[in-house]
Amino acid sequence: MKRIDVAYSLITDKDKTKILMVKNHKNGTWSLPGGGVEENETLDAAAIREAKEETGYDIKVHGVVAINEAILTKHDEHVVFITFRAEIIGGQQEITRPTEISHVEWVDIDRADEFMPYYQEGLKNIAKNEIEIKYFNEGKV
Repeated sequence: MKRIDVAYSLITDKDKTKILMVKNHKNGTWSLPGGGVEENETLDAAAIREAKEETGYDIKVHGVVAINEAILTKHDEHVVFITFRAEIIGGQQEITRPTEISHVEWVDIDRADEFMPYYQEGLKNIAKNEIEIKYFNEGKV
């Protein structure tokens, strides 16, 4: 069984009324900006890279707000989804990979759970809650 790590970024507007989401071109589903962690890439670096590639924004990641996992027996994969709280620090909204992402939108926080119902507490509650697990990238040793 192949293990896949996915790093997501939960980015809200300053009032925490909207969440930045992307619509995936391949399957038409909405998600948080994020994607697979590449070989020799750290979790935080993957979240930063994926957010830039999918939204055009430069971000800073903070702590982990959720960890989900799924065993996809159909694909013989074990996927672990790590969701960071993040903030925009630069860039501008644009779709740089139109073959992967068809839309980038600020989704009303009350609708976000309709798009991503996988979070037991709900994206709305996670976004409004200030609790996060500290993340430390200890670098290469």
